[in-house]
Amino acid sequence: MSRRVLVVGGGPGGAACAYWLARDGVDVHLVEKKQYPREKACGDGLTPRAIKQLLDMGFEFDGHDLHRVDGLRAYAGDLMIEMPWPQHSIYPDWGATMRRADLDGIVASMAEQQGATIEQGTTATPIVENDKITGVTLEGGEGDRVVHPDVVVIADGSNSRFGRSAGASRRRDYPFGLAVRAYYESPQSDDRFIESQLDIRDREGRAMPGYGWVFPLGDGEINVGAGLVSTFKGWKDVNTSRILDAYIAALPDHWHVVEDTPHTRPIGGKLPMSLSVGPKVGRNWVLIGDASGAVNPFNGEGIDYAYETGRMAARYVADAVAVAGDDAALAGYARELEDTYGDYHRVARVFVKAIGNPTIMRSLTNVGLRSKPLMEWTLKVMANLLDPDEARTTEHIYKAIERTVNAGN
Repeated sequence: MSRRVLVVGGGPGGAACAYWLARDGVDVHLVEKKQYPREKACGDGLTPRAIKQLLDMGFEFDGHDLHRVDGLRAYAGDLMIEMPWPQHSIYPDWGATMRRADLDGIVASMAEQQGATIEQGTTATPIVENDKITGVTLEGGEGDRVVHPDVVVIADGSNSRFGRSAGASRRRDYPFGLAVRAYYESPQSDDRFIESQLDIRDREGRAMPGYGWVFPLGDGEINVGAGLVSTFKGWKDVNTSRILDAYIAALPDHWHVVEDTPHTRPIGGKLPMSLSVGPKVGRNWVLIGDASGAVNPFNGEGIDYAYETGRMAARYVADAVAVAGDDAALAGYARELEDTYGDYHRVARVFVKAIGNPTIMRSLTNVGLRSKPLMEWTLKVMANLLDPDEARTTEHIYKAIERTVNAGN
């Protein structure tokens, strides 16, 4: 018998959505193409927004290989500033790092404990008729068959083959990211600050629009990566592995990284950003997480938004299955996405488009980011951690960013 809701993809968004649906008594079946644990091209960083979602799901932080992080150490040129996570009325003042190979399976198990059915090693393919998913072919796992869910939650990641087959596509005028990471041994893996370099360069010393990161994992290794955005001339010719090599060669000495001895080969991929994939809602399906482009253009973060959009979608999906055939119930999800993230992503798109201009990027790193108060505000904006009490200030900050960027164009 087919379940009422099928969730395609068992990453942060899919597992969180299945958790909240099952907790509220919805009959939900999650299928994951691979077997847990599986590697992901990810920085393994959990911002306070992500920690908040895990806390709400009852995640047991003790007993897992999770490393607490107290803040960010940021470099802009020769300037270095350490900034604790800000005090906030909603989010905790701490973050963490945890390998996705461990984290995703744990959250999926939490969904299973709430009553969701979790099926691994299963590939899902939609059967679409008149813009509606009338069935889903499942191959592997518990055997090949066709199921007929009432609603499908599409959470199969940044490439989202299932989403494209259902009718979703990425806006080509919106930015996307190119990221690559590898694990390295470091005696400083217990550092309580994650590290970001806002001025990364290639081997020839040319500034690249994006940033580099070092996320200490607390277990003897660090996650080192570099991310670029597709807003500069010649981005199609960039080899991200070479950018990573150049970044590692220039890492601060305190990490004691030996450049040519990563513990894993670098892996990477493309990240659709700024809610660039749509439509977010079909006749009987919704997009969440990376499959919807819910990646923050300011910093490439996607785990927290996957958890948030999965939870958000679960409310509307539950309403849709409560009233059979009420496809209109899903439309509220798209509206809430825009209400929640629309202004933020509009400003972020302006910002990442501007940093593709070497002149503006040079001005930001050499002038605009050379004061601690401004860097602290920059952290709060980039991590989307402005407090609701700062609502009036938020509008001024967004406008100031747009004015600064437009002045350099």
